Amino acid sequence: MSTSQEWFDKQSRELVHLESILEMLGWDQNTTMPSSGAGPRAQQSASLAALYHQRLNRPRWSEVLGELESREQDQWTGAAVREMRRKYDRATRIPEALVRELAETVSLGYEAWVAARKESDFEAFRPWLERILRLKRQEAACLATGDCLYDALLDDYEPGMTVRQLDPVFSRLRPQLTRLLGRIQEASHQPPAELLTGRYPRAAQEAFGRNVLSAIGFDWKAGRLDVSPHPFCCGFSPQDVRITTRYGEDSFVSSFFGIVHEGGHALYEQGLGGDRYGSPACQSISLGIHESQSRLWENQVARSRPFWEYWYPKLRQAFPGQLDTVPLDSFLRGVNRVEASLIRVEADEVTYGLHIILRYELEKALLDQDLPVSDLEGIWVERMREYLGIVPGNAADGVLQDTHWSCGLVGYFPTYLLGNLYAAQIYGRARQTFCDLDTQFAFGQYLPLREWLREQIHRKGRTRTAGELILEISGEPLDSRYLLRYLEEKFCRLYELSG
Repeated sequence: MSTSQEWFDKQSRELVHLESILEMLGWDQNTTMPSSGAGPRAQQSASLAALYHQRLNRPRWSEVLGELESREQDQWTGAAVREMRRKYDRATRIPEALVRELAETVSLGYEAWVAARKESDFEAFRPWLERILRLKRQEAACLATGDCLYDALLDDYEPGMTVRQLDPVFSRLRPQLTRLLGRIQEASHQPPAELLTGRYPRAAQEAFGRNVLSAIGFDWKAGRLDVSPHPFCCGFSPQDVRITTRYGEDSFVSSFFGIVHEGGHALYEQGLGGDRYGSPACQSISLGIHESQSRLWENQVARSRPFWEYWYPKLRQAFPGQLDTVPLDSFLRGVNRVEASLIRVEADEVTYGLHIILRYELEKALLDQDLPVSDLEGIWVERMREYLGIVPGNAADGVLQDTHWSCGLVGYFPTYLLGNLYAAQIYGRARQTFCDLDTQFAFGQYLPLREWLREQIHRKGRTRTAGELILEISGEPLDSRYLLRYLEEKFCRLYELSG
């Protein structure tokens, strides 16, 4: 019989491979799978999810984990053991039948969402959402250690985070974001909504986006860019990382910042360290930390003036005649334009947090059955009016715009706002480290920042918790003041606000 360490390494590596295969099935379904393949794909996903669950429930895991936990370990082996203990403890609480049913249901639910969103028909998707929520409640009940079901699901995406920690942070943020939004809306210097609209051929958008990805360090031998209804990133291994975006030929803004955003995720995945692939510790720390990387590259870097001092002439060349009469200052106001808008993924930096808080509050209420699914569309409209002062004219621009609930990702949304908070604090430290960061950006040099992020975050895998990492990088625990200070300074300057 193999030693405990040998058995652990072999079994944990195979589980990582199964996770990658499951994720690859999802990538294929989102990008290239024909619509008639939805039924078989749901069955394939269910079978693989059940196989993964069976392997994670092997009786020997308890014995091996107990033995390895009693030994002295280096930080990587110790992190791998801790991660497998966490996975094992969660898996043993969930029956295989529920795992199988959830995997099949969300695969079919995603296809139902795509069709419903296309027709802007929430009622067509409502039965699927009700079924998915019923199954997620069952899953949460299996996992919960207290009386908060939402904590059990949140922990899968942001380990250790709880509603008790999130609620006061989000409650403080919402009025501060709303107040800043109000000041901006009253400013006399408002960039026209149509400033950057025009004709932007898809091929040229893709070529420009690829050039920027190359500049920030995306490895094309280990990655690719595709199209999907909702932009996302999949990291099957550090050597195979795939991102998607979506294009509209009347504007380059959505596709470009989607590419940079997902590119930030990809840089994290590619930087995890291929030599350790297969170890449970060679994974991102949390979705909040993952989101910090995408938001940092999208906002702090790619929406900054130094970035566009280098890229704006190249953008004009890529789209002849479209931006010839738009000076750089006006362009910067355009790509940083603050406006209450309907679509989360296209929201500006100030209103984005309000979109997340809305979804966080609604999915908590849905899970706790304080909000019937039949009332969801109406409540969505009411909250949009209250938080952003606008209402969607249809379900596609409202309650159906995000894919997350169709995929069973309940508890995922708050990690987006956590990502903004982490990003501001990490970037603040980066600016202290690189006193010439703006000069580097203005000359198209981004690899020093990428390497710093790789050293500080990516290569550490799961040897730190999110809280430990932020404290290690910045010298302080997570603090929302970094984000608020960054937003105040940036947008008071752009909109010429006093105070």
